[in-house]
Amino acid sequence: MPRTTTVESPGCPPFRALTADVLGLVKVIESRGEQSGAAAKVVERWGDPDSSKCVLAASILDRKTDPLLGVARKSGLIEVISVINGDLRLSLPNVCQDGTRPEDDPIVKLHLFKKQRSESSTRSCTLLTCTTKGSVRIESFEDSKSPADSIRDPSPTTWNVCGSGNILCSKVEEYENYALFGGKGVEVNVWDLQKCTKIWTAKSPPKNSLDIFTPTWFTSATFLSKDDHRKLVAGTNCHQVRLYDISAQRRPVITFDFRETPIKAVAEDLDGHTVYIGNGSGDLASVDIRTGKLLGCFIGKCSGSIRSIARHPELPIIASCGLDSYLRIWDIHSRQLLSTVFLKQHLTNVVFDSHFRIQDVAGSAPEPQDVNEVTCQDEDEEAMPTKRKTTSKGHGDSRSKKKKSRKTNVAGSAPEPQDVNEVPWQDEDEEAMTTKRKKTSKGHGDSRSKKKKSRKITEED
Repeated sequence: MPRTTTVESPGCPPFRALTADVLGLVKVIESRGEQSGAAAKVVERWGDPDSSKCVLAASILDRKTDPLLGVARKSGLIEVISVINGDLRLSLPNVCQDGTRPEDDPIVKLHLFKKQRSESSTRSCTLLTCTTKGSVRIESFEDSKSPADSIRDPSPTTWNVCGSGNILCSKVEEYENYALFGGKGVEVNVWDLQKCTKIWTAKSPPKNSLDIFTPTWFTSATFLSKDDHRKLVAGTNCHQVRLYDISAQRRPVITFDFRETPIKAVAEDLDGHTVYIGNGSGDLASVDIRTGKLLGCFIGKCSGSIRSIARHPELPIIASCGLDSYLRIWDIHSRQLLSTVFLKQHLTNVVFDSHFRIQDVAGSAPEPQDVNEVTCQDEDEEAMPTKRKTTSKGHGDSRSKKKKSRKTNVAGSAPEPQDVNEVPWQDEDEEAMTTKRKKTSKGHGDSRSKKKKSRKITEED
């Protein structure tokens, strides 16, 4: 069981989130209640469990009409599905440049562009993928209702962002003009996506006071503000959080340690100076990155490594998930746990559908088959108590008749019609029994009086 602390919670606001796990399943979690104590629950599950379809990366095209979710699987397939009903829109294989198998060079980052980068069609979408060995690919495809009808870009843009090492983290900034990359043996670097050129590379920190050099090992990174791509935050395997300003210097501006386990997930807040960090031991905290001050840890410790953190674009909540198979919803102001949902498998990613509205769900008419099922169920539930009452009444008829006759005699109230015929017969029987007893007792008394009279006569004689 997870090591959590029970706290009083006002309940979850209405939201919709999607999670991906190691068995390739995509689950939809919704909270539809605005009252106190409203909890989130799973409403849909897409896909069949298969370890070869493990979701390594996910990205949501969060738009009001026809939102899409892109997932990169361990088998090398890239799928784009509808967020509304889970229909598959696009399925394409991961093509490696040097003939390497997709399993040997898996995708670590996937991003669906919000802006239209192709002018060929209004229904075109653009996809960015990055593999472990640093192969980046940007291609467009024609979105359609069927995967077979989708048209793939014949000339995608490809380049490599590292010569050695492994890419472990990547992020595209809000305006989708720049992207950062980093990993094990790869310093954080920023690329211009329009020109496909590197504009900045971080420099390793110097040796410490003991003359020990810490090798480069970035596990997560994000841009600090959506309005400024020059500031970015990165987490390392040596439990450090670093703030970089590419306009100031190549080395970190601020560096601080958080607990004693590797940083596994980093997410930025909308205010532009608060970040949320999660580590391998399940600790989740918010930090003011301007000073490196810890604002506080979230109440309720997770029992497994945190792998993904998502900030809702409108509501004051964040979601976290990881290896303990729980999706947790937190309040960013009080840092309290609002709701937990157990999803059975290890989770790898979580995203929010910000255009979900509870009014749309509440106003939808139920399907005909659901109405019939509910009606039949209500009739059965009403019939069962009636049957139980009838059975108990049959066993207690004699007792109820006696009680009713007694109440009638004592209170003098008029009995019910069905009991009127029963009470006089019962009274007549009682009168007959009383008369018989009096006669019997009188008979016994006569014999005794005769004996007494005979004794008196004898004494007189």
